Amino acid sequence: MKRTRADRAGKRAFAGWIGKRVLGGILTVLLASVLIYGALRLVPGDPVLAMTGGRRLTPDQIEALRHRHGLDRGFVQGYLAWIGDALRLDFGMSTNYQTSVTSLITNRLGVSGPLILYSAVLAVVSGLAVALVSAVKGGLVNRAAGMAAAVTTATPTFVSAIGLLALFSVGLGWFPATGAGTGLADRLWHLTLPAVAMAIVAFGVLARVGNAAFAEELRREHVEVARSRGVGAAAVIRRHVVRNALAPMLTIVGLLFASLFVGTAVVETAFGLDGVGSLLVSSVSRRDFPVVQGIALIAVLLFVVVNTLVDLAMPFIDPRVALGGAGR
Repeated sequence: MKRTRADRAGKRAFAGWIGKRVLGGILTVLLASVLIYGALRLVPGDPVLAMTGGRRLTPDQIEALRHRHGLDRGFVQGYLAWIGDALRLDFGMSTNYQTSVTSLITNRLGVSGPLILYSAVLAVVSGLAVALVSAVKGGLVNRAAGMAAAVTTATPTFVSAIGLLALFSVGLGWFPATGAGTGLADRLWHLTLPAVAMAIVAFGVLARVGNAAFAEELRREHVEVARSRGVGAAAVIRRHVVRNALAPMLTIVGLLFASLFVGTAVVETAFGLDGVGSLLVSSVSRRDFPVVQGIALIAVLLFVVVNTLVDLAMPFIDPRVALGGAGR
């Protein structure tokens, strides 16, 4: 009976912990959406003139633009109308392309989506592999890995993109300099250099953080006990090191995966890819505020969703997280 009551109390506490995480994510998106919508109102001068780049418009055209973007209404009323449309995946019309912002972003995701996934796989596999090997080997290997992680972390993405283009496209001619390719194999070939350029910083972060996490687990008492009992080195690393270090690493991986979406702006521009990142850059330069607002809101939503999913997955990877969170 007591155990049943304890189980019910534990489930209620765990459900409350999940509810807090989800509610926190929703509030974050709402606050960010207010700031994103309000940015248009903070433009110096007339926002309509800022969007049109000073082009001469008739009074009827100016009034139509004001109504389209909710500038003829108060802030609260305009925001509620805008966020209501956004919840229906309607981000308005692009002032530059004269088409739906949603369709523009959806069409560009065909390039940005594979690029982000490709880059994430490269960063996670190489970063964690280097981190684990350097933590286990130690000595010269550990120092070399630390130097490589420090250099890659400090290298800006645009520098990596220029260097890769100069060496592998212009110099050696191994990879194409621009374009996204057609078909699976051709697309992977075209996206290899952009994916590597995006993955370099993420690789450095994962290698450094992963090395520290794995090294800490290797020094724990239960690892020494397992070794003294004759458990094989591979089994010790798999069961006691990697598994226990996975929880803190998952948080870093989630953050880096979401940040890759923002990183597409630099890489896609450098490699001439028609993705969401290059669309954001061109929309900022052309003052296409509806497109900028739509991409910004999607980026915030991606960060919040990924971080919330990571938080919800933590208790299943490390039950201590759930116990600690439920107790607060």
